[in-house]
This record gives sequence, C-alpha cells and structure tokens, in this order.
Amino acid sequence: MLRILKRTAIVLTALVLLAAGSLAGYAYWTVGRSLPQLSGSTTVPGLHGEARIVRDASGIPQIYADTAHDLFLAEGYAQAQDRFWQMDVQRHVTAGRLAEMFGPGEVQTDKVARTFGWYRVAEQEVTMLSPQTQEYLRAFSEGVNAYLRTHQGAELSVEYPVLGFVAGDYRPAPWTPADSVSWLKTMAWNLNTGMIDQFDHAMLPADLPDGASDELFPAYDYQRWTPIVPDRTAQAQPAAPAQPVPSTTDVPAAVPAVPAVPATVAAVPAAASAALADSAGVRTVLAAVLGPQGTGIGSNSWVVAGSRTTTGKPLLENDPHLTPSLPGIWYQVGLHCTRIGPDCAYDVSGFTFAGMPGVVIGHNADIAWGFTDLGAADSDLFVERVSGSEYEHEGSRLPLTVRQERIEVAGGRPVDLTVRSTLHGPLISDVLKSADEVADHGRVPDVPAHGEQDGYAVAMQWTALDPAPTVDALFALDRAKDWNDFRAAAAVFASPVQNMIYADTAGNIGYQTPGRIPVRKAGDSRRPVPGWTGAYDWTGYLPFDRLPTSFNPPEGYIVTANNAVVGPDYPYLIGSDWGTGHRSRRIAELIEQGGKLDVAAMERITQDTWNGNAAGLVPSLLKVRVGAQAGPAQELLRGWDFTQGADSAPAAYFNAVWRELLKEAFTDRLSRAGVKSYAYPDGGGHWFEVVRGLLDKPDSLWWTSTADPSVQGRDAMLRHAMERAADELRARLGDDPKTWRWGALHTLTLQNPTLGTAGPAPLQWLLNADPIGVGGGTDTVLANGWDPQKGFEVIWVPSMRMVVDLADFERSRWINLTGASGHATADTYTDQTALWAKGASLAWPYGTAAVDTAARDRLRLTP
Repeated sequence: MLRILKRTAIVLTALVLLAAGSLAGYAYWTVGRSLPQLSGSTTVPGLHGEARIVRDASGIPQIYADTAHDLFLAEGYAQAQDRFWQMDVQRHVTAGRLAEMFGPGEVQTDKVARTFGWYRVAEQEVTMLSPQTQEYLRAFSEGVNAYLRTHQGAELSVEYPVLGFVAGDYRPAPWTPADSVSWLKTMAWNLNTGMIDQFDHAMLPADLPDGASDELFPAYDYQRWTPIVPDRTAQAQPAAPAQPVPSTTDVPAAVPAVPAVPATVAAVPAAASAALADSAGVRTVLAAVLGPQGTGIGSNSWVVAGSRTTTGKPLLENDPHLTPSLPGIWYQVGLHCTRIGPDCAYDVSGFTFAGMPGVVIGHNADIAWGFTDLGAADSDLFVERVSGSEYEHEGSRLPLTVRQERIEVAGGRPVDLTVRSTLHGPLISDVLKSADEVADHGRVPDVPAHGEQDGYAVAMQWTALDPAPTVDALFALDRAKDWNDFRAAAAVFASPVQNMIYADTAGNIGYQTPGRIPVRKAGDSRRPVPGWTGAYDWTGYLPFDRLPTSFNPPEGYIVTANNAVVGPDYPYLIGSDWGTGHRSRRIAELIEQGGKLDVAAMERITQDTWNGNAAGLVPSLLKVRVGAQAGPAQELLRGWDFTQGADSAPAAYFNAVWRELLKEAFTDRLSRAGVKSYAYPDGGGHWFEVVRGLLDKPDSLWWTSTADPSVQGRDAMLRHAMERAADELRARLGDDPKTWRWGALHTLTLQNPTLGTAGPAPLQWLLNADPIGVGGGTDTVLANGWDPQKGFEVIWVPSMRMVVDLADFERSRWINLTGASGHATADTYTDQTALWAKGASLAWPYGTAAVDTAARDRLRLTP
C-alpha cells in the first residue's frame, strides 16, 4: 500500500499541484486522505443504536444493526466510503446533469436524459413506495450524507481535486431517495434491446434491394432451442403453492386470448425516415456514458434441483452480462439484523448497485434468486404527425405536452431545452436534429395534408417511463421466505422486465417473469408504428397471473440465457426480441451430462467456451481451397474442438475470419446503402443465424463483396475472408499460426468511465487497469462481447458471478469484476479482477461465525 500511495502521490503532484510548486508532501497527504476509515470507531449522526461494518480481506462489508433503519443507514455510510465518486456520477447521468460536473461536452447527453425524464419519473416513484420503503431510502440517504458532512474534496475521492479544474468549486449535493431509485432507469435503458430491432426493421428495407433485408431477420428456431417455460399439458405441470394476489398495476378489463397482431403493420411514411434516424442517434449518445446496447448483450442464470446435485438441495448460478467499468457496477454486501423480528427482518447477502440500498441479487436465510434480461416487448416507437404545437390522434388535433428544462454547464452558459411529448411519450427525435432539418421544433417536412403543412416526429412509449413502486419489490425479495413471498415480490416489480430464477432451502426451484408487459390493440413491437391512427395504442398491462411461471419442472433444472421465455403457441405477446438459444442449449447439455453437480461443477459450466457458431461454420470453411499463405492458418481449424480459451490459436483465427466475413458480406454493403451504424453486425448469436441461413444460398446477394466485385458467391466470400484474416494475424501475431493466441487479440481493459477516459494521461494511468487477455466470446457460456466494427477488444462481460448452495450457504461462491473499493489507491480496487479472469471465485461468508473468521477490518458506528 505504501508503494501505491507514493506512486500516486507523484501522479497527483504532477497533475494537480505542479503550478503550485510540485508539493510532493501535500500530494502524498491528499492521496492518503481519500482512503476511508475501516477500523476502530466513529460517530455517525442519525443512528438510533450501534452498527458494525465488518470487512474481509477483499474489503466486502458485512453490516450488522439492531433495527432496519440503522442497517440501511450503515449501508449508505459504507457505500459512500467505498464508491461515492461513482454514485455521484451515476446520479448526474440519470438526472441529465453531467454538464454540471464535466462541462459543455456532456450537454448532448444531458439533453437525452432530460428528454426521457428518468429522474422526474424516479421522483414520482418515491412517492408511490410504501412508507416502510421510503423510510429505508431515507435512512440510506442519511448514511451517505453523514459521510459527506465530514468528508469533502480529496477526502471523498482523488477525482474531486482534478474535477475542480473543470467545475470550479463543485461540491456534491446531499443524497436523496430519488438518487437511488433513478439508477434503475438507466439499467432499464441498457437492457432495452427491442428499440434496436424496431429501427432495423424500419430502416433496412428502404435502403436495400427487395427481399434482401428479410434474410437479416431469421425467425427464432423453436425446434433447436427450448423455451425457458416449455408448453406442457396440465397433467405434466407440478403443483405449485397458492398464487399471490396479482399486481395492482393498471390492467385491461379483458385481455385477448391471442395478441391482436396483424399480418403486416402499417408502414410509416418514407418522409419520416429523418426523424427515425435522429431518434436512433439517441442510442449513440447514451452509449458514450452507459456502454453499448445490443442483442448480443445478455446474461446467464440457471438453477438445478436437488435431484441433480450431490447434496440433494438446489444450486443457483447467475452472471449478468453488462458493460465493464472501473469500479464495477456491482457492490457486494451483507445486511444482517442482530435479531430477526418486526423491527429488523433482514439477513441477506449479495450484490447491489452502488447508490442502491438492500440487495438486488443474492440470498437470504431461506431463498436465493437471480436475474437475466428477458427481451420483453415493453416499448414502442410511434411516428407522430406534428404541426406546430399540436399532433394528430384518431382524427383529432391534440396539444403537445411541453416542459422547459435548463441544463447548467460547468465553465459555460446554461442551455435551455424544450421537451415535447404526446400521449405515447417524449419526442426523442427532437433531441438530435439532422443538419438539413427545418427549424420548426423538430418537424420533418412532408406533403400537405388536411390543408396544412404536416411533419413527423418519433415518440417513445416505454414501461420504464410509467412510474411504479419497483423498489418495494427489491426489499420484499430481501426478506422473502418462500415461493409465495418471492412471487408476491415479483408481482410488484415493474421495469426492467426480467427473467427471475428461484431456489429455496426446502428444495424447490422456480421461474417467474415479472414486470409490465403492454397489451396492444395491434402490433408486435418489431417496428415503428403510426401514432396518429390509434390502431397500435396500448390498452393496459398484462395481469401478473398471465405472466410465464414454472415451479419444480420435471427436468430438474431451469436455464435462462436470453432465450425465448415461451413457445410460439403462448397466448399473449411477452417478447419479440429474444436472443438466440446457443448459450441456453449449451448450459442445458452440460447440466444433463454433468451427473451429480456441486458448486465446483456449476463454476466449471460458467467457464465453458464452446463456440456453436464455429461448429456450424467451420465445415464450410474447410471445404474451400485457399491460397498458400492462408493454408497453414486454415489447418488450425481441422480437428479443432471449437473451444475458445485465451491460449487457443484456432479461436484467434476463426474469430478473425468471422470479423472479415461480417465486414465483407454485410457491413460494407450496409454502409454503401446509407444504413446507419446501429444496423451494422454486432457479431452476436443473431448473426450466427443469419450466416447459417445463407450457407444454403450460395448465390445470395450477401455473398458478393461491394468493395471487390470479383468476390462473388459463397465460396469466394469464405475464401476471401480466410485469406484476409490470415494476412491480418500474420501482421499482428507473427508468421507461425501455431503461436497465435485468442487472448492476444481478445483483451479487456478496465477503465474509469469518467476521468479514466477523458482525463490527463497520468490520471488515466492511475485510474485504469492494464489490458488482460480473456477467453470466451459472444454467445459462448463464458460470454464476453466484442464489436467487429472496431476490433476484438471486450466491450461487455459477465459483470459478476455467483453460485449459491442451498444446502450450506457457506459453500457458496462469488466474484466481482473489479473490487469492493472505488478508490484507485486501495488494495481492493481491482483485487478480484485476476481471479475473475481465471474463472476463480471467493468464499462467500454468510453466518456470523464465518464473517468473523474472514474479518480483516471492523468499524463500529455509534450515534
């Protein structure tokens, strides 16, 4: 630690205090002040009694208190100690206030966040929560603010002195309950892949030859991939306990037995294309601060019944796939009431988000649970006819709802923003206007209609913008004791719509879809729809008792990996943007072949790198005759087992071929057609299926290179891709293909997403980690995505992993991507990263004795 502090002191001296005379001693003192007090005793205003924070060698806090108020207050204090810079930045993202911290460069991001109104929705949601939940949020805020009252500037984090050069005398505002609730909105945004599908379906057909775009949207293959909840006869369904009362969310009086989806959705006018393009740009702006969206991004979870385990009790695994950052998105914590009773009902441990009280994913004394993204049909893009301050709906002219926003800018003048909305939602096309668009509040000109000049704009209706008491559900999960409690909590969960898996100490396993699923008059959420007709309006939400669920299925396991939740005969529209079933099928195969499973066996499954895409494509690659230069590389694929370890030479070559194939067959043509970058291949499982479908069409348009017309036909395209890939890897990795390594290309560089990417070079060196080579890839069980448009570098990862043993919680294991601390100079900043990269994990102490044995630091908090 002393070496790190000295090293950091030099950096801060050069960066912050050079103009003042290079006061090395002051810099050293500044760095040391940023590290929180972890041992001893400290006074914390607001506590009703004493609380304790016990940290292990990894800095993970286990918190003890006599009352729930004190428990969550202490959690707020602990999170502020470890992660306040991250918390502060996150709340500015959701509130559309990044420019207050970082200046004019973030105004565009703020405009987008203000247009959606995430923070406004969060403030409304706080008022909808139960009095108990509101009290917990206030207690958490008190704990954060107690730390802020005695720490400021460099005492909070080393980033704040540097921020002063941009934001002057910036000082963090007190924490509020809405600051905690609002982060769920950005999480919902990152998981909203359905919007991508809508843009692709709308824009591609207009830019490509007739029929060409159809080959880019293969149907979900229910013959190869089993849904999470298969269709069963009534006799085959195991009996489940009594169902909880459905959610009190607004639901239609009658839900149609089958969704009213017409054979074709009415096309939106071509004149609306500019508004759609502007709307698509919103994704690019937010990706700069929140990371990429994409159909390849997802998560794994599975739960195995006692009939398949060595102990006779269930095992549960979860590894959500999200954008990597430093510090990581998850915060590990244990919350323990010293005596379980009415005043304190919590004995729970797991992962939460920095800035969020309670535990989001984990286990308590009775149950364990996990989440993955469902790909729900929970949003729609409505193309609106707008004229001046009005828009058309069902033959009437309605006034636009208008609100004014002012964005404060560090080092610049405030920026005023007008946000317009229809009954369907905010006009997101207003935010990023095309340069050639007419200057009339975002209108795009069209032919006159009804005797006046009309225009088009795009509104987004999305369940996350409809206030709901989702945070009530999180606390209910933390204290749930059985399947009924679990489902009662799920009934309150509104957004983001997820897959939830379950296990309990009694031996039960289960699955539940929670969340708000819209009921539409018509449409399938696959493409933008006309808003002015009213034909595609939402009429309410699907009642909770109509959502998919499963309890103790006969297979003895449940797998969710962004595959379809239900089969094509399910009577309601749940989702229209399923991921593929490559990962889910592989996980199921490994479970079925694994015999009696234990925790170690579950962890081995998480590290499986078998590439189903390679298994399907390599036979075709080996049939093609390549030039002499590419021959030795092609030979790597002969006899390959299709696994993608970091040391694999065949994996390095295959993925280089895959990248070249996507570029030559798809990206170049889409680019020449004028398609925006959001439609370019992301290389994920969807594109596995696109290419698989084209292998039997050797003369398809997609097998002709636009850059080199002599490359025409399937075999010519495959040869071209193999030869170009071999040339690239010889230049990058050397002449001998046997020495190539996938991990030399497929690297993960953890970065601080603020000053670690835009700060001075010495600060980036301090805040960021060195690159590490990793195995796996898109849609392997060990899933980590890369963007074929940019290279092989990792852009999303398993953000954490956990395996819970319901027979003995002390045998459970967990690992975070980075570490517990957000302080770059702490020894727990990246201490878990090397273990994570190797597929290893940490012991997960839960009971008091185990926590005490593992303790390194003990901090007593007193009133």
